[in-house]
Amino acid sequence: MSPAHFALSLLLLFLCPSDASLAPHQQQQKPQTVTLKTTPDPQIQYHNPKLPPRPLSLSSSKKFEGSSDLVQLRYHMGPVLSNSPINLYVIWYGRWAAPQKLLIKDFLLSISHASTGGHRSPAAAKARPPSPSVAEWWRTVSLYTDQTGANVSRKVFVAGEHEDAAYSHGRSLTRLSIQQVIATAARAARFPVDHRNGVYLVLTAEDVTMQDFCRAVCGFHYFTFPSMVGYTLPYAWVGNSGRQCPEVCAYPFAIPGYMGGSAAGGPKPLSPPNADVGVDGMISVIGHELAELSSNPLVNAWYAGEDPTAPTEIGDLCEGLYGTGGGGGYIGQVMRDGGGRSFNMNGQRGRRFLVQWVWSPVLKACAGPNALD
Repeated sequence: MSPAHFALSLLLLFLCPSDASLAPHQQQQKPQTVTLKTTPDPQIQYHNPKLPPRPLSLSSSKKFEGSSDLVQLRYHMGPVLSNSPINLYVIWYGRWAAPQKLLIKDFLLSISHASTGGHRSPAAAKARPPSPSVAEWWRTVSLYTDQTGANVSRKVFVAGEHEDAAYSHGRSLTRLSIQQVIATAARAARFPVDHRNGVYLVLTAEDVTMQDFCRAVCGFHYFTFPSMVGYTLPYAWVGNSGRQCPEVCAYPFAIPGYMGGSAAGGPKPLSPPNADVGVDGMISVIGHELAELSSNPLVNAWYAGEDPTAPTEIGDLCEGLYGTGGGGGYIGQVMRDGGGRSFNMNGQRGRRFLVQWVWSPVLKACAGPNALD
């Protein structure tokens, strides 16, 4: 079957869905409906731009909100990040501008910004980001459980930071040398080895190259080897593609040159919500990797396929989808502010972000907080 026919078949499945399970462990119930209820803002428009498929996408067949009978996402009995809170230790590798670091930290701190219950002071309630929010997006990730029924934690904190502006392992890194970067940071003062709740996030500056970066990956996650770091620690790496390959890793804020560009009648890139193509693009990749790291930290929990060395995970299944109606070259319905900047969720301190959706084990479909159906 050709990719075009396969994509059409998946679209038809989405329009006429079969009954889906509402729990990761196969409890048969009717699917729920996700509805976006927000107060209309005259400064915000809604649009569903048609863009070419993301160059690094696994395939066009992965961009759909279809049936789990085709996806076959399975639980392989491994742990998820259920210990609360999830402590993020951020390693800034290379030279980073202060506004870039603040933007990324605002996204990370937005994951746990909304309260899940209890008394809130008027000031705290006022400070909570409006819906759709990053915290609501993370709720889909928190639906994943381990064999004891424990969910991925909803609490994600930035527990520590380490700056490696001296490029201690050079400007050209490999998957293995990333673990050396983590080991160096772990030996630094006030940057502990947290083998119970810790997750290590290595972010490389735009002048740092990485093995397979721009060609096969924009980010990845794995776990450290005790022989290198002393413990088995979940970690993720994401690079700033702003200088090297924004058309690959900062999609949809940059479009490949071979598409002709808007001057030649081709598609126009979207305007990033925070005016930084490289970092705004990174944020979606960071979200992608953290979601997969939390639901599959040791590569033996939640994934589709039979090969754990090349798993299809909850972010991979929704690559290129940012809103309702996505697929077939459309990213889905997202919002656009008065300055023409596109976004699909809100964060702390008035920030806005455009972050891809993730696969829901409840809906058996890609899901996000800005869903309109």
